[in-house]
Amino acid sequence: MSESIEIIKAFTFDAAHYLPYHEGKCQHLHGHTYKLEIGVLGRVRPDTGMVLDFSDFKGIVDENIVQPMDHRLLNDIQNHDFPASNPTAENMVVWIRNRLREVLKDKSVTISFVRLWETPTSYALWRAY
Repeated sequence: MSESIEIIKAFTFDAAHYLPYHEGKCQHLHGHTYKLEIGVLGRVRPDTGMVLDFSDFKGIVDENIVQPMDHRLLNDIQNHDFPASNPTAENMVVWIRNRLREVLKDKSVTISFVRLWETPTSYALWRAY
């Protein structure tokens, strides 16, 4: 099969943050239950019939993205160039994309989108066009 297929995995985590450059309520410490959706695009491997094993995909994202943020104060994270000084959903999406590009580079897939839901009605989205 020569066409590209997109696979998508969803994750949730809880974290707190404050936005020091915001002039509204969010400048104060508060928390969210985030929902993270990530899509990758690749060719179906003939030996496995998969683009990327969902279990492997989950493990990569959990170890490199979710665990470092889950049940943390995001402003205190000091690893992998995380945008701790201003952890907006937009800045976090860019960080997630950059971090995943680094860890997925040997998996023959391309990140197609990163969607981070901060509330049930609001999200930031990066999409490869």
